[in-house]
Amino acid sequence: MASWSGIRYKLEKEYLADSLRGHIQYYVTTYSKSPDHEGRAAIRFDGKEIIKGCYWNNWYRAHLFPRDDKYALRMELEFAYIDDIAIQLGVFDQRCFYHAFFVFDNQSIDKSLSSEDILVRIFAILDRRIGKRRLRAMKTDIKKESKTIQCFYAIRAAAENII
Repeated sequence: MASWSGIRYKLEKEYLADSLRGHIQYYVTTYSKSPDHEGRAAIRFDGKEIIKGCYWNNWYRAHLFPRDDKYALRMELEFAYIDDIAIQLGVFDQRCFYHAFFVFDNQSIDKSLSSEDILVRIFAILDRRIGKRRLRAMKTDIKKESKTIQCFYAIRAAAENII
């Protein structure tokens, strides 16, 4: 696994769309004084945390997950199943963020856009390889997506002046 500074550099300098540079910041920390060195992760837009999660929420809010067909995936996988519900509850941590980056970094942009992991999809929407033409083409289908995806699409579309 690469260092956080290396991952952050790639996300903010190599992958991030030019129109979002200086506006989007990725944040991950591990609490060294914590016995298990757990931490938190966030994506900020102009200093405001749009999504945030921490390891503590994994335990504290796990009971809030609906008992649907994805419940077992959420509870049994090593890396939490990250969908809109997990994002809204903040039930992800720095390890989920690292895992999502590894997946994103090692697959095509098309696969990332259709990933089940919402963090991977967010990285893809903010990616410079998604141009204005593709963003415009996504506009009609974005209404069917989760609120989180719609939020990041709106941020990107506004930055590209295509709304």
